[in-house]
Amino acid sequence: MMWWLALFFLQQPLDMTMAESNPYTSPADVEQGKKLYGGRCAGCHGPSGDGGKGANLAVAVLPRGAGDRDLYRVIRYGIAETEMPGSLVPEREVWQLAAFVRTLGRVKSETATGDPKRGEALVQGKAGCLSCHAIGLAGGRMGPALNDVGARRSPGYLRAKLQDPASDIPEQFRLVELKTHKGQKISGVRLAEDSYSIQVMDFGDKLHSLWKEDLAECKVERRTPMPGYRDRLNAGELNDVVAYLLGLRGNR
Repeated sequence: MMWWLALFFLQQPLDMTMAESNPYTSPADVEQGKKLYGGRCAGCHGPSGDGGKGANLAVAVLPRGAGDRDLYRVIRYGIAETEMPGSLVPEREVWQLAAFVRTLGRVKSETATGDPKRGEALVQGKAGCLSCHAIGLAGGRMGPALNDVGARRSPGYLRAKLQDPASDIPEQFRLVELKTHKGQKISGVRLAEDSYSIQVMDFGDKLHSLWKEDLAECKVERRTPMPGYRDRLNAGELNDVVAYLLGLRGNR
């Protein structure tokens, strides 16, 4: 039996009385969690939680950690059959890590000077955002979904990203060029990758999942298919788009 699985079963009685809500959420706890994250987690999940080798943590709702107890267990015991390991740090440090991780997908509610209604029309029309990004059931899958982007990003970040997309490219949305041993060539956006496989969305919106042992070449590029809007939108239009995106806050 793997050590982490044995640890899981040994500590289950303690979990039965564990608080549903994180008891360590003070500013000092969050700051300590940030230090722990930098040393233990940032290498896989990125300094800002945007992902890389590990999952993107800068989201409004963590799929495996929606509740505080769920997130505690992921950090404590890891995730079976993945590269997410368990942790033997003290219980308090697990909670402090969880407290900081919660901040990665949350920004303060801020207002923007633009008109959200005009911004929505621009996103759906002139800006062409839905050709790559999904909002609700509409849009493409090549770029990150925007359903909760306003809960994760500040107005300043959104404006900078629209003007210069290459300034911050998420690891899981890098452009890649693949060639199999059989000669098949695939170009598109990397959605996920682990030690054994890679998942790519090609420019025809088709998903490819390949074993790395079947690849002759795998080239990952530091550029993005997202166009810059510095010259495509005037200042007023840019403010309108930012105002609309800021209002997309998922279930919050």
